[in-house]
Amino acid sequence: MTISLDRETGSVTSNVTVTKLGGRIGARIDGVRLGADLGDATVASIRAALLEHKVIFFRGQTHLDDEGQIAFAEQLGQLTTAHPTVNTGSARVLSLAANKGMAANSWHTDVTFVDRVPAISVLRGVAIPAYGGTTNWANTVTAYETLPDSLKALVENLWAVHTNDYDYAATAERGDAVNYDKDNVFKRQEFTRIPFQTEHPVVRVHPETGERALVLGHFVKNFVGLNTAESHALFQLLQNRVTKLENTIRWTWSQGDVAVWDNRATQHYAVADFDEQYREVRRITVAGDVPVSIDGEHSRVIQGDASAFSRLDELIS
Repeated sequence: MTISLDRETGSVTSNVTVTKLGGRIGARIDGVRLGADLGDATVASIRAALLEHKVIFFRGQTHLDDEGQIAFAEQLGQLTTAHPTVNTGSARVLSLAANKGMAANSWHTDVTFVDRVPAISVLRGVAIPAYGGTTNWANTVTAYETLPDSLKALVENLWAVHTNDYDYAATAERGDAVNYDKDNVFKRQEFTRIPFQTEHPVVRVHPETGERALVLGHFVKNFVGLNTAESHALFQLLQNRVTKLENTIRWTWSQGDVAVWDNRATQHYAVADFDEQYREVRRITVAGDVPVSIDGEHSRVIQGDASAFSRLDELIS
């Protein structure tokens, strides 16, 4: 079912409105009470808005609990388990709770260290601090589209190794340190208990829109064929293109807000600026496919089996 949405504000359904929030990324959807059995037309409207705007926001969904969030996410596709390595006590729900700092306070695309990169993330605000704790998203499609031709020629044949097991502190040299200490969401030991390494094309073709997007973020260890110094320089150059302010949107959370983003076309960054206030958000993940390069090559597993996290045969069936 195809539903066309006005690029600025509208939807073809009478009760759903889509308001564009940024020139390159972001929209707010009103007129929807999230949960189970939304109906085909409403789900199609939501999905169309997501593909168009990359991240969409729903205010005031305070009625949602974990089960309702799961029921909503299931209408967008097959779900993954909560995380490939981290256990927060639920099969489907990843609780991200902190009162100082966050493991996600650097630019990343979720779980790119596995071959089957998640398609969609659904994040619900459970406990929101009085100030701080905002989240930023960047559009990796427009980041690619606005590259000069010389850089496009370089990245279209480039591959990168993504992993969950390397010296994250070294990313301080690349601009964003990820510190796994006692105040952070995850402990490094748990996050890396199952080592994963995957080679992804730096430019992937989106399986639904056909758009080309950059696949980067803090899980990149190095570029294939380049040494450490070369990888560092090129990573910084490309990441700066992704996170240019004009290419981003920043969301100030209220309790009950829900953010849904296309993980195949975005990066995000949770800002750790809420001092020692308690902050908790909960994420449900919709399974995705294995990225494909513009030459039709699929991402390649170097280490680790992600079948327990997301089964590719369930996507096909």
